[in-house]
Amino acid sequence: MDSSNISTTAGQDTAGPAPARVGTVVWGLIVLALAALIIMAQLGIVTLNGTYVLIGLMIGAGAALVVGGLVSARKRDNETTTGKS
Repeated sequence: MDSSNISTTAGQDTAGPAPARVGTVVWGLIVLALAALIIMAQLGIVTLNGTYVLIGLMIGAGAALVVGGLVSARKRDNETTTGKS
């Protein structure tokens, strides 16, 4: 089937797949970090204080969200505008 004749729906961008959202990546990293800490604690490599782990994860997640948001905003500002609001 030749798809060159098929028109796109108004308002859709055909530039390709959208990049992963910053929040999704940060939550994935939080889950991976918790899993790694739990495995290390179960193996006896480290002893965990729940309060310190929670504080560390919150600081790391907050920093990652702020940095990711700034990088995303900078990338969005460098793209060409279409003239639409």
